[in-house]
Amino acid sequence: MADVIRLVPKAELERLRLIQEARAIYDSIFPPNDLDGEPPHGSARSAQGACESNGNSVRESN
Repeated sequence: MADVIRLVPKAELERLRLIQEARAIYDSIFPPNDLDGEPPHGSARSAQGACESNGNSVRESN
């Protein structure tokens, strides 16, 4: 019963999608320095972004 459903407006989902697309374009032009062997910052968020862009609601649990 502690689950909270947060409705996300389509405009917010579109904004997040555009930010992810802009990061991908920027990284393709200016590759991040891979000194620590970490993946680029966009790859860890790609799975999260895909989940959020599938619908208008995001489930949060407390």
